[in-house]
Amino acid sequence: MADEFMYELKIPYDRVAVLIGLRGKVKKEIEAATKTKLSIDSKEGDIFIKGADAIQLFTAKEVIKAIGRGFNPEIALQLLKQDVCFELILMDDFMKNKNQHARLKGRVIGKEGSSRRNIEELTETYICVYGKTIGIIGSPERVSVARRAVESLLSGSPHSTVYKWLEKQRRELKIAELEGKGL
Repeated sequence: MADEFMYELKIPYDRVAVLIGLRGKVKKEIEAATKTKLSIDSKEGDIFIKGADAIQLFTAKEVIKAIGRGFNPEIALQLLKQDVCFELILMDDFMKNKNQHARLKGRVIGKEGSSRRNIEELTETYICVYGKTIGIIGSPERVSVARRAVESLLSGSPHSTVYKWLEKQRRELKIAELEGKGL
């Protein structure tokens, strides 16, 4: 038999049921798509992933990590595609003192989610603010732009400055895509 690899990771307790899904649907979908076997300790939030293909194993780990960081399983399963990646920003890296967590979270989310929605629309990515982390899912180029925008907000840049920069980046990405298609 081929070598078997294993990853172990932990997700928050309140995300375990989401990972398993109704009647195990999400868990089965991840296992089938990545040719892995998941063992879930639902009391502790420990996840064990076994498989023979290291790349498939890594992909399963990324999907599970995204679900663990608050993403809806349908969005997290986008990571099964070749050209989609997941990045995690730790808000602690931007906090000068412990009381800033809510303020930083609010800067990224915005009033009624407007800031998060604007960044998602301008970069064509998915963003999830969960606990002390901000997750981003999308194509590598777009995730990079979204990450820089989120980090700018966390560093204190005005929202209007970040949006103007994002609009410029969006135009440049569109031009690059059109040129790449030979149009």
